[in-house]
Formats: sequence, C-alpha cells, structure tokens
Amino acid sequence: MDITEKAKKVKLLLLDIDGVMTDGKLHYTNNGDEFKSFDVTDGLGIVIAQRKGLKCAILTAKQSNIVTKRAADLGIEKVYQGYHFKIEVLEDIKKTFKVSEEEICFVGDDIIDISVLKVVGFAVAVKNAREEVRAVADHITQAEGGNGAVREVCEVILKTQGKWEEVLDVYSKNNK
Repeated sequence: MDITEKAKKVKLLLLDIDGVMTDGKLHYTNNGDEFKSFDVTDGLGIVIAQRKGLKCAILTAKQSNIVTKRAADLGIEKVYQGYHFKIEVLEDIKKTFKVSEEEICFVGDDIIDISVLKVVGFAVAVKNAREEVRAVADHITQAEGGNGAVREVCEVILKTQGKWEEVLDVYSKNNK
C-alpha cells in the first residue's frame, strides 16, 4: 500500500517532541531551566489539521512543562509524557481517541519510536531520524525535525484526504 492510501485513513496524528517538533537539542540556562525551540510552521500545520477534523496528540519520553505549554498553545488536549517505552501506552491512546492502529500516523526520529512506528497505519520518520527509524518508516520527510517536518506531514495527510484545497480557499480570501 502506498503512502496515499495510508494517509487517507489517518484520524490521529501522534507526535514525538524532541527531534520531531524540535531539532532535538536540549538547551539549559545558567539557572538550570530547560528551553526548547519550536517551528511556527509546524504549529500552524497542527492547528489547521485539527480544524479540518484531524485529532492530534503528543507522545514523548521526557517530562516537560514546556511540552504541556506548547500543546496548550496549539489546542492539543492529550499529552503523554514520560513514556520511554512508548508502545506501552498505545492501547490507551487508541481507546481515548477511538481509533485503530491503521488510523494513526506517528512521527518519530529515534530508536525508542520504532515499536510504535512498526504498528501504526502511517509511520513517518523525519529526514534526520536514525537510520533504523527510517528503515521502518512508510514515509521520510524532506524537512528535518524541528524545521517544518510536522507541517509537511500535516499537508500530506490533508492533501490525500482532499482537505487542502479547502484550507487554501479559507486563507486565500480577503476577510476585511
């Protein structure tokens, strides 16, 4: 099955954080506070996808208030943090969102993402993902993690589901 058929079935976009929604670098201030950089185009892609009916959630190994804040900014209601073995929470995610594995798109970058990537319907690796991750992915983005990769995935899904033209129509209008 090609990626078009896989993307057409997606109802839930499940995203890793470090290396997917960020460039994977961890930054600390002199006080020990952590900060992350997020790509604004990824954020808009997520917001648009949700407006067009796609559910979105985050699944990450780390615990971070920054992630909670970013999710809230984007209207992402469910954040799964602290799951080093991500496959352990997949059944809960499926029940919470009332989706099957084939209706999930997961975007990952490192080996701790492989177990989930192997079972979801549309497995995506960012361009700079580990080789082992790219090997199990259905699709590899042209953009690197933290630099538009999530936006690219949102557009692939919306285009294959026939919703992208509606998005362009809305944003092309002169709403004065």
